[in-house]
Parts: sequence; structure tokens; C-alpha cells
Amino acid sequence: MPFSNFQNEWRTKTLDGKYTFKEFDKNLDDGYQMFFTYVRNRYLLFKTADNCYTQKLIEADEKNPQPRHAIITHKRVKEMFPFMENIEYKVGINE
Repeated sequence: MPFSNFQNEWRTKTLDGKYTFKEFDKNLDDGYQMFFTYVRNRYLLFKTADNCYTQKLIEADEKNPQPRHAIITHKRVKEMFPFMENIEYKVGINE
């Protein structure tokens, strides 16, 4: 497969119920983009810097409006983790 085709390839993996916060945290440290549902809204989360994460609202529930973009701490990510559903990650370069 030519390199240029690899750049456009996105791989998605849905994670099962045995996924731990330690694994989630390692994936963020390794540069993965994590997608999850939290309180009826769908988010994208990625690490920006030490103790700094960017959370983007992907799909919003009309009954639960939230900010479209937020910067959150590691502590907040850890607090949210037990309530996250449908966790997925994507690997690749988005053009």
C-alpha cells in the first residue's frame, strides 16, 4: 500500500467493558484521539499538554446543551471516565 493511502486511513476500535482508566490514560498519552458518549452527548478528547486535554462536542443532545469546546484537566478526565459510554479511538492522519 503506498504511503499516501496510509495517511488517509482511519482505524476505529470500539472498546469493551474491561477497558480501564489506566489504559485510557495511556492511549491519551500515546496521542490517540478518544471518542465517547457522556451524559447523552458525543465528545472527542485528546491530550494537548501535561495535565491539559481538549474536549470537543461532536454530537449534542438538545435537552443537554454543553460548550462546543473546552480545555479540561487530568483530574476532570478521571472523574468523567466511570460515566463514559461507547468509548472508541481513531488512529491515523486526518487530512
